[in-house]
Amino acid sequence: MNGPIHSYQDLEVWNRAMDLAEMTAYLVKKLPVEEKFALSDQMRRAAVSIPSNIAEGQSRGSTKDFIKFLYFARGSNSELCTQFFLTVRMGYFTKEQIAPAVSLCNRVGQMLTSYIASLRSKDDL
Repeated sequence: MNGPIHSYQDLEVWNRAMDLAEMTAYLVKKLPVEEKFALSDQMRRAAVSIPSNIAEGQSRGSTKDFIKFLYFARGSNSELCTQFFLTVRMGYFTKEQIAPAVSLCNRVGQMLTSYIASLRSKDDL
């Protein structure tokens, strides 16, 4: 993190999660129409949940609550990554087509894990 944190918008992990949500929205538009209210909707909700939980947790005012919401975000991130893998298994995308999204999922997951560990060590939870 560069500079002081004044809001969740200053968090690098939130910004990368926003990138992931944007990337997901772009990709799910390419899914077949029959997936509009199934997989694509689920993927959009998981993607939106990641930065939303980071923002909500940071705004709660306690480290314990923030960590809880970072765990929620990490869970949604894992859910989204799994759904990208499903799109390949279902024949909607190739591994190459989802590679940037999966790479960003992995990066966001690593950032969330590191941030949780950092907050836990500072707060002695």
